[in-house]
Amino acid sequence: MQRNADSTRDELHWQAIAQRYDLEPGPINLENGYFGRMSSAVLDQYQNNVAFINRSNSIYVRQHYEQGENVEVRDQLAHLLDADPEAIALTRCASDALQSLIRNYNRLQPGDQVLISDLEYDTVKGAMRWLARHRGVEVVEIAHAHPASVDSLVQTYRDAFARYPRLKLLALTYVTHRTGLVMPVEAIATAAREHGVDVILDGAHALGQIEFNLAQLGIAFAGFNLHKWIGAPLTLGFIYIDPRRLADIDPDMGEFHYPTTDVRARTPYSTPNIPALMTLPLVFEEHRALGGAKAKGARLNYLRDLWVREVRPLPGVEVLTPDDPRLYCGITAFKFTGQVDQQVMVDRLLNEYNLFTTTRTGAAFGSCIRVTPGFVTSATDIGVLVKAITELSRCS
Repeated sequence: MQRNADSTRDELHWQAIAQRYDLEPGPINLENGYFGRMSSAVLDQYQNNVAFINRSNSIYVRQHYEQGENVEVRDQLAHLLDADPEAIALTRCASDALQSLIRNYNRLQPGDQVLISDLEYDTVKGAMRWLARHRGVEVVEIAHAHPASVDSLVQTYRDAFARYPRLKLLALTYVTHRTGLVMPVEAIATAAREHGVDVILDGAHALGQIEFNLAQLGIAFAGFNLHKWIGAPLTLGFIYIDPRRLADIDPDMGEFHYPTTDVRARTPYSTPNIPALMTLPLVFEEHRALGGAKAKGARLNYLRDLWVREVRPLPGVEVLTPDDPRLYCGITAFKFTGQVDQQVMVDRLLNEYNLFTTTRTGAAFGSCIRVTPGFVTSATDIGVLVKAITELSRCS
């Protein structure tokens, strides 16, 4: 699809795109950060693939998929990421990829330190704490200052590197799932490298809405989802390991189906969701046709700005994600300052305004409400959100 310079704000353009998705009647969904929708075309192909694989069973998989089609899918994914195909292995999700990277990172010795922050995904925090129990390392936990700035975020890590000289490994989330805060990854990775600290990057929310190059960012280890902003079926993600650093990640629990020189040995060997994997060429084609991460991210950011601009000045409302364009994406969180339990307000948004959002907890600033528009979200939907927050701010 050809896009013009104004298509980010062109509601007719995005209304036409929304027609490609089947929507269940119900609330306005502003919780698109959980997982993304498949387009109707991808859904149809997925369902056809399920039926076909069920009919053909192992004959097709053994004779065709395992004999080359799986490699072609990986090559297409690598092209999308501008990465070496030998750096990529498909997984069920980003969490699987990140857990594998963390548990199989082999450069830790008892007494070393690993670093997490309050904004990391809980599964990642749990995996790093697992290292403490099983590898004898110390987990260092930091909390980011609020409100955040590029300088404060980078300085927080620089301070930690200076204060904890035994640090060897850092878990870093590109787009934090609690607030949508976008970390200055390149600057943090540079500072980490200067102190001999490796970074494992959680890119679950970044792929598909932020343009990036892993080599330019200085990232050797990362995990990603394909079912959030790329548009693939659930159960698809991948692990990224710079081939020059492959030896620093052990084969997963002694995995032997691939040589130790193959990145695929760093993930559990199992029967994957082959019908879902077979949809990926179409998924990638649709992603490119929409303009890729550049166009998708611009649209999501525009929708975000529509509501944040209106509600940030309101008394009783605090938007927790900065307005520095380097530090936000489509996901943004806020809270009603007069409420201790933000779930009460999430329930009111749903029951009184037909708006579906979600609470997030675990950050140093406490509970918040996460708002995540999607590709079927309209400016009119955002107007409903603005009206709701404005009215609720007066009585919260």
